[in-house]
Amino acid sequence: FVGNSTYLDDHGPPPQKVLPFPSQVVYNRVGKCGSRTVVLLLRILSEKHGFNLVTSDIHNKTRLTKNEQMELIKNISTAEQPYLFTRHVHFLNFSRFGGDQPVYINIIRDPVNRFLSNYFFRRFGDWRGEQNHMIRTPNMRQEERYLDINVCILENYPECSNPRLFYIIPYFCGQHPRCREPGEWALERAKLNVNENFLLVGILEELEDVLLLLERFLPHYFKDVLSIYKNPEHRKLGNLTVTVKKTVPSPEAIQILYQRMRYEYEFYYYVKEQFHLLKRKFGLKSHIRKPHPRPEFFIPSPLETEEPIDDEEEDDEKWLEDIYKR
Repeated sequence: FVGNSTYLDDHGPPPQKVLPFPSQVVYNRVGKCGSRTVVLLLRILSEKHGFNLVTSDIHNKTRLTKNEQMELIKNISTAEQPYLFTRHVHFLNFSRFGGDQPVYINIIRDPVNRFLSNYFFRRFGDWRGEQNHMIRTPNMRQEERYLDINVCILENYPECSNPRLFYIIPYFCGQHPRCREPGEWALERAKLNVNENFLLVGILEELEDVLLLLERFLPHYFKDVLSIYKNPEHRKLGNLTVTVKKTVPSPEAIQILYQRMRYEYEFYYYVKEQFHLLKRKFGLKSHIRKPHPRPEFFIPSPLETEEPIDDEEEDDEKWLEDIYKR
């Protein structure tokens, strides 16, 4: 009887939502590596492209117990797809707990610059509010807040010595206790994870190229990201998150930091080299502008040799699929 026919009688079941590939992305963002700028962009992009942006209010708990890992993985895995989950958290191995391993992305920066940015941010906040730092570190004593960075480094205060300086590698090494110990084991495991689980690890110093590649690899999430980023309105938002009262330590202090962070630098240069190989593969030139005098000026960077790329023209899409399948 036509009057009582349902949608199902006439049309069959409603069409299934077609998910983009990949439909599960995790950005386990490293602190003070431009992540607030990227999250601002993601908020705009999630509205524009209709993906589920899952964020977390927990900013200071990067290491989790086994139960906390299971709980978090369960929560992320049940989020509506396509989702992009972001939080400051060390790498989580979903497959260890029987979940689907999502695609990971991340951004890192020069380790000394990251450390300095964090040092001054904890003390003095950023332009979003003069009292921002008081809320963030209310129990910091005045003498600690105004502790000269050179004194902190040269006199070996805990904040300026290992293991506090071993910061970036654990985000890629994971939740194993040895991931927190500065050394070869954690470094090698971090490199392995970058190769096997991360679609892209970019370099903050070349953020526009990072965004270009994200748009290329993950169009459902990042289409038009560069034009949004370059929009003058968004530029204003980015400037609010610049750390204030930053000063550069003495060359002697920088050398000491560099020694203490040698594993971090080995990892940083490894990621940078991989990133440059990827850029060349997709025809992006590295535009090296003359930088402002920055701490790297004092740092003896290893010579980076340009490796020749195989002449074989590989199909870009096939290459992407291979990465997802790994």
